Amino acid sequence: MPKRTSKKAASESPIEPQSPAPELAPANALDLFHPAVRDWFSAVFTGPTRPQILGWPAISRGDSTLILAPTGTGKTLAAFLWCINRLMFSTDKPPEESRCRVIYISPIKALAVDVERNLRAPLVGIAQAAQRLGHAYQEPIVAIRTGDTPTAERARFLRHPSDILITTPESLYLLLTSQPRELLRSVDTVILDEIHALVPTKRGSHLSLSLERLEKLTGRRIQRIGLSATQRPLEEVARFLGGAEVPSTRELPNAVIPSEARNLLSDAAPKLRHEHTSQEFSGAAIALNP
Repeated sequence: MPKRTSKKAASESPIEPQSPAPELAPANALDLFHPAVRDWFSAVFTGPTRPQILGWPAISRGDSTLILAPTGTGKTLAAFLWCINRLMFSTDKPPEESRCRVIYISPIKALAVDVERNLRAPLVGIAQAAQRLGHAYQEPIVAIRTGDTPTAERARFLRHPSDILITTPESLYLLLTSQPRELLRSVDTVILDEIHALVPTKRGSHLSLSLERLEKLTGRRIQRIGLSATQRPLEEVARFLGGAEVPSTRELPNAVIPSEARNLLSDAAPKLRHEHTSQEFSGAAIALNP
């Protein structure tokens, strides 16, 4: 198991423990972020991990991104930190009914609850850093919607939508087929955790329809970020994440693969770049020593 490398106590570490990647240039990856985010991250961790260093450039461009990396390498924070950066320091403040922009989906209800709780550390820490540095910021609201969510909290989301919504595949379906769906028109990013647990199942097929329904509702392509430590075969997981699309002749972006992991995608990478079918993945696939 990789050792925790945060500078604070284990209970204060956000999302998951992570080991740094000293052989890569962490400063370049952190340069993408607002000074307050960099200040908080540098105070908590010794440096970014490889999924973060390789994932942040693609995520910050708005590309759909699939990250395959072992547990404890900071995948969840890799997905969330750019979203937090954007929500807290955007100069545009949307109207309240268009506030919800990020949806995190987990097939494991308990994991969704853990993520909601662990998001508080970076949100509070970055807000404190912004105050200390004298930067204006907006404080994102996080809500959770699962089968166990009390009625009062569901009603609160209708009155005051959150910036980040944490949910499960089944609860997303219920949201899209009921009154709250109008509050999801503003969503631009979906984070899909433990994606390997969904790809070969009926739950995954059902979620695929929900994601296409969500895109239809928003009227635009949504950035999709997939996370897992055990994705096989990677090209099929990428196509699941990418969703349905009318066949086209556009060139797909190259997969982003560290040199020591290239053998994992020797067959997948050409398909990700050149194959055009009804299910395409337009983004970066990042594989790290699974």
